[in-house]
Amino acid sequence: MSEPYRILVADDEENMRMVLREILEREGYQVAEAPDGQAAVEAADGHSFSLAILDIKMPRLDGIQALGRLRAIDPSLPVVMITAHGGRAIAMDAVRLGAYDFFEKPFDMQEMRVVVKRALERGALQRQIEALAEELRAKRAFGDIIGQSKAMRDALDLVRRVMVTDATVLITGESGTGKELIADAIHFNGSRSKAPFLKVNCAAIPDALLESELFGHEKGAFTGAVAMKPGKFELADKGTLFLDEIGEMPLALQAKILRALQEREIERVGGTRSIKVDVRIVAATNMDLAREAAARRFREDLYFRLNVVPINLPALRDRREDIPPLVEHFTRIYAAKLGKAPCMFEPAAMDLLQAYSWPGNIRELENIVQRAIILTNGPVLTVDALPPEMRRRSDAPSKSVEADSLIEAFDDLSIPMPTQVERMADKLEARLIRAALAKTDGKRQEAADLLGISRKSLHNKMLKYGLFERTTE
Repeated sequence: MSEPYRILVADDEENMRMVLREILEREGYQVAEAPDGQAAVEAADGHSFSLAILDIKMPRLDGIQALGRLRAIDPSLPVVMITAHGGRAIAMDAVRLGAYDFFEKPFDMQEMRVVVKRALERGALQRQIEALAEELRAKRAFGDIIGQSKAMRDALDLVRRVMVTDATVLITGESGTGKELIADAIHFNGSRSKAPFLKVNCAAIPDALLESELFGHEKGAFTGAVAMKPGKFELADKGTLFLDEIGEMPLALQAKILRALQEREIERVGGTRSIKVDVRIVAATNMDLAREAAARRFREDLYFRLNVVPINLPALRDRREDIPPLVEHFTRIYAAKLGKAPCMFEPAAMDLLQAYSWPGNIRELENIVQRAIILTNGPVLTVDALPPEMRRRSDAPSKSVEADSLIEAFDDLSIPMPTQVERMADKLEARLIRAALAKTDGKRQEAADLLGISRKSLHNKMLKYGLFERTTE
């Protein structure tokens, strides 16, 4: 049985308090009395109430002042004001300051009961919403991050230590390893959790529009700028800005990001006024930014500014012990979403899942589990529900001889080892891109998805290796 509502009644007239107590207790509510506004605030500071009823005119602290103090103690506490005849204007001011409603003396008892009932329902609903929001924050923070491997435990330990600070974080890892989930955890468990959390995918927005998206623009700054528009830095003030795929950001724009980090101020496109911003930056990339900076494809000074606390997420193939719990997690989620009965993978299918190399990491695993559930009618997900290429892969010959021959091709001791390694990496990268383009008939978006990189990144690498003759788009 739920506890009865507790109502605080504050009025300097003892007879009025007695009348209200009798009415409210007959409705089944518990009532506490206060002879003035100060006493009401002191009572609320030490006890929890479902509703407060305040007279506007009281000694020591009037109803309007007490309203502000009570809202500071408990922002979700509904407050109903009582006013004498002719005090309607003051009561309306109280409503504008946060009171739920008011009634005038002498009041109609039935009307008062209705107002109290609705105020209590409103307060209960508000508390429910706050509880659900807190639950959602907790779920978004760590509920979907699954991993018992040492690599993931180390990464999550670092997340827990950094999320209570305001330090800039750089999350690295292959595409599909869960970088956005880590960014969620950092924001929703930090001191800025109730402030805005905005996300920008730097690879998904054309270079010409990215500056305006981040910094906003003034009216008339360019063709089509018919009104002033604040950017993500302004909108995320006091909160967190997640810059995903930051390695794809144009060099010219990187200088402005550096200034925003150093000076904590920005200028809108077409503007001349500096705007102060208080924003925590969490960035993510699937690129090796140290290597990109060394090759002058990414600003070294910005890299050092971003790399205050680096968090590297391991590829799924490097944390195979996490595959079974991840499979169980996705199976439970998608069975419920698709209206299917609880199901599980047969041992032979699970063996294939654990043996697979997972180039698309957790995102690819999630898609394969969803596909298997869609294609299966019964409770057991068999090998036949897995993609053909995964079933064939278990019989594929070893590539070690091919890898050894590639290394031998660079076995020239007259060339420094770092140069040989870089050339080898470039050759492997070009070969992988050729293979992906061949497999997708030259379709760049499909090839990028297969490689686990953005289309823009693929475009840049194709320019580097002269591969445009291989595409059909």
